[in-house]
Amino acid sequence: MDIQEFIANVAEQFDDLQVELTPATEFRKVEGWTSLVALLVITMVDDEYGIVLPPEEMRKTNTIQELFDLVVSKQ
Repeated sequence: MDIQEFIANVAEQFDDLQVELTPATEFRKVEGWTSLVALLVITMVDDEYGIVLPPEEMRKTNTIQELFDLVVSKQ
């Protein structure tokens, strides 16, 4: 799994993303982040990587890198 591919997959979950996501991006602070986008990210992780990401674990992450590291740790 590649961080840039992961970032692209996360970016696709936003309707109208106005900023470029990086590993250091605090995704909850990105305009357009909603509970629906959170669910879409969880679904994307399951579909793309075959990993069930519990919402309570996702809530403990703040940056794209932390989210990526969580997903990698579950492989």
